[in-house]
Amino acid sequence: LYTRSHLSKTHMPERDYKKEYAEYHAKPEQIARRASRNKARRMMEKMRGKAALRGKQVDHKNFDASNNSMSNLRVVDARTNLSRQPKRS
Repeated sequence: LYTRSHLSKTHMPERDYKKEYAEYHAKPEQIARRASRNKARRMMEKMRGKAALRGKQVDHKNFDASNNSMSNLRVVDARTNLSRQPKRS
């Protein structure tokens, strides 16, 4: 297992953030998904308070970021949220 301190820049390719943004993050569907996730977090902050969400993430139970119904949202720690992400092909 390697840690960041073991890897030099020669082993890690440089990221082209401008290209990454243009090709992925700037797409309308990605903007809509991000806005929906942000809205879900704001909704939970209003309901539970910012302190309750500190260090936590808002999870969409059915993996659909556009479904911000309260029955579909829950507050979990990052490890739990990341461990249950659907497999991507």
